[in-house]
Amino acid sequence: MALPATRPTAAVPAGAALSADQLLEIYYYLRLTRTLEERLVALYRQTKVIGGLFRSLGQEGESVASAYALERGRNQDILSPLIRNLGSLLVMGAQPIEILRQYMAKAGSPTHGRELNVHFNDLEQGYLGQISHLGDMIPVMAGIALSFKLRGEPRVGLVYIGDGGTSTGTFHEGLNLAAVQRLPLVVMGEYNHWAYSTPPEKQFAVKDLAEKAKGYGIPAVTVDGNDVFAVYEATRFAVERARRGKGVHFIEVKTYRRKGHAEHDDQHYVPKDVLELWSKSNDPVDRFTQRVLAADMVAEADLKDIDDRVRVEVDQATDACVNEPLPEGETALPGVYVDPPSADTLWFKSL
Repeated sequence: MALPATRPTAAVPAGAALSADQLLEIYYYLRLTRTLEERLVALYRQTKVIGGLFRSLGQEGESVASAYALERGRNQDILSPLIRNLGSLLVMGAQPIEILRQYMAKAGSPTHGRELNVHFNDLEQGYLGQISHLGDMIPVMAGIALSFKLRGEPRVGLVYIGDGGTSTGTFHEGLNLAAVQRLPLVVMGEYNHWAYSTPPEKQFAVKDLAEKAKGYGIPAVTVDGNDVFAVYEATRFAVERARRGKGVHFIEVKTYRRKGHAEHDDQHYVPKDVLELWSKSNDPVDRFTQRVLAADMVAEADLKDIDDRVRVEVDQATDACVNEPLPEGETALPGVYVDPPSADTLWFKSL
């Protein structure tokens, strides 16, 4: 069985050349994403993860490459991830210890144990946590991009949407708003072949997600989502175009979800030979590594140093927070109501 063709729908101009230091930085984020998720799997099996665990195995390349094309730092570009875009958060500045605390619902997590996964914000770092309802972040990020335009700020928004999410009404409403208002927004459509357990052919008739964007007059391109260089170049072009006031741009990345919807999903509905093919022939981390080494862009010793550095960082982050306490019940109300009751007047104190 052959891997599906990406069938590019438009030419993608080559982005600015990446230096050896940048390539090593990209490799660091690729390796950090995978290693951190592997650690989370171990913690999940030890029942230390609260709720579900969502892997991005096989999709790390497009998350890291797209976020790397943004301007990062205080008051720079902003992105909104989905559950499989952990790599994009790490690129923007999220720390492994924050991710670990968040998944384990620790009192010291970014949401103080109220939420899980990537449902947390740090607008100074440049990321806005997702709303669970798929498709809803398209109009939200369109609104953020509109604020950039109204204030005359040369900033860009980046938002991710899965193939299943492109079937929701809010996806189309937000995309149309962004198109009509010519907003500085880049939309990453992830064609990963599964919306939970539903394959694309059972949810829409088009062959490429890019065709949906074209219906709103939006330039769209389809690229190989497991080719880090292709995704970076496409995103860099779209971001620079948006920053020049040319409006929204849609990038479809063809990739594959190599794990179930979440760790509890045994993905019995996925043909085993297809999984094996994508794992052996089209792993984004392996492809990136092989390309930079074959072209003598970086030294193999430098990659091994990064591997060692990542293992140490993940080990240290785990050791630092795994035994931290869960939040106390009294902390549930502050931040939910505008004027929460004091500890002395909490309703359960009188029971």
